[in-house]
Amino acid sequence: MVVATTQSQDIQELISSITDALHKEHLTTVARQINLLKPAQLLKIFERLSHQRRAIVYRLLDKDLALRVFEGLSPVLQSDLVHALQEHDTTDLFNQLAPDDRVWLLDELPATVASRLLRGLDDDEREETSTLLGYPADSIGRRMSPQFVTLRPWHTAAEGLDRVQRRLDTVENVYYLPVIDSGRRVVGAVSLRQLLGADDAQLVETLMEPTMTAEVSEDEEVVARRTARRGQFAVSIVDHEERLVGIFTLDDAVRILEFEESEDVSRQGGVEPLRRPYLSTPVSRLVRSRFTWLLVLAIGATLTVQVMAVFEETLEAVSVLALFVPLLIGIGGNTGNQAATTVTRALALDDIQPRDILRVFTRELRTGFMLGVALGALGFLIAWAFFALNVGVVIGLTLLAICTVAACVGGVMPTIASAIRVDPAVFSNPFISTFVDATGLIIYFVIARAILQI
Repeated sequence: MVVATTQSQDIQELISSITDALHKEHLTTVARQINLLKPAQLLKIFERLSHQRRAIVYRLLDKDLALRVFEGLSPVLQSDLVHALQEHDTTDLFNQLAPDDRVWLLDELPATVASRLLRGLDDDEREETSTLLGYPADSIGRRMSPQFVTLRPWHTAAEGLDRVQRRLDTVENVYYLPVIDSGRRVVGAVSLRQLLGADDAQLVETLMEPTMTAEVSEDEEVVARRTARRGQFAVSIVDHEERLVGIFTLDDAVRILEFEESEDVSRQGGVEPLRRPYLSTPVSRLVRSRFTWLLVLAIGATLTVQVMAVFEETLEAVSVLALFVPLLIGIGGNTGNQAATTVTRALALDDIQPRDILRVFTRELRTGFMLGVALGALGFLIAWAFFALNVGVVIGLTLLAICTVAACVGGVMPTIASAIRVDPAVFSNPFISTFVDATGLIIYFVIARAILQI
């Protein structure tokens, strides 16, 4: 924690120094400062600079360092930089990216800019990039690398190393080497470490190990989670005839999962994902990401107001009931949110499938009931001690019912969302809280009317 704080302070001091020099138009000073930094430090700085200053600082970087920094930026920040740079600078950067990294960037660019950049590629590079763009959005085909080295089972270790050395400058990854048969079907994989440690005459078929494959049309998040869970350095991507068409590496899996986790956390909190570092996000974008959700939730909250209006006479007859409304709403919302978060996470990790909805409902029914018994007993004792026995009964039974209903709703809604191919996070905490608030109040007043005879 101390080390992280110190590094953050150092980055902030660098940013202050660079910003001050830019304000004074001391560009030579800025260039001298930034070209002594490591790419990781520059990435942190770029994430905190404004749109205009980021472009100025980037132009002051040495060419090799500039490329390494550009490759490390998120696709959204790359897109911002492409808009800010001159056309010849942009084309040069685009040409030096790997095909799968180009697709990440092209997905963020307007169609006219994307077309212009594609036209600037040579024929081979354009064909590789266009092939990836031809796969459906969110499929693993758009995230795989078409540049790789393959081996055959009958190759010797020496022949394998020779193939790697001849392709060093043209492929993105040489650490994972798929082994294919005469029909380009994957029969295994060999790591570069295995080749280096083998005798020159040893056959690849004696070195290769089974490897995971994924079909090119599979969802990118599903494949990324499977790759990360199994701890594999890379995965072979095959077409519907099981022929090798690309490889998908662990670093790309981590990149996808980081984006998906950020998206889910944002939506569970009732905001649209920013898809870029917070400090580099314009305030207008922050407003847009929150306003729509707040408007929707405000409209949904009118349900609670309507319920209160319907049972206004009940509140007037027994004013003490109003004291418990915040408590009941809070417990109901939190119970629903807990269930939704747990089930959403289980869906993301493939622990459960939409077809398990009945099992999810049963488990959450039991969980909610047990929570309701515990909290209801406590609520009954407190309300009885401070008010009256019948009030205690109302509170106890209401907590029992609310916890049970909230847990069931919180568990089932993400499962239904997944079944209809909607992001479960969309139907998570904010919407569930609004629904449970209104439902909980109806339960509360119905129980109160029945027991208090009002």
